[in-house]
Amino acid sequence: MTKEYVEVAVCGAHMSGLPLNHQLTNLQGELVKKTRTAPFYKLYKLKGFEPARPGLLRVTEQGSAIELEVWKIPVNNYGKFVAGVPAPLGFGRLILEDGTEVQGFVCEAYATLNAEDLSKLGGWRAYIEGT
Repeated sequence: MTKEYVEVAVCGAHMSGLPLNHQLTNLQGELVKKTRTAPFYKLYKLKGFEPARPGLLRVTEQGSAIELEVWKIPVNNYGKFVAGVPAPLGFGRLILEDGTEVQGFVCEAYATLNAEDLSKLGGWRAYIEGT
């Protein structure tokens, strides 16, 4: 029997080697590739999370390409993963730099109003390596 998978893009604490990556690997997630979004997004450091987490917001102007990882999760584990994600984070369709679309973390716009814009850094790893 062939396993069916859902591809999921992660751009923060769930990336390889970071504090929440175990949530993917515990659900039999496998890294597919490292890539970037299309240049339609902003990345923010959200307040109130431990460990720290970013929020990815699609914008119509002044967007950036943001580094991320695409993981594949067995479809029967995808709901378990999504159910554990706290607001203002959620899931939606992300456009990657090659034009393909995958499921991925997104952030509700209200949470970015008092958050630090990290977009010019190009990704969460650049932010944490600079702190």
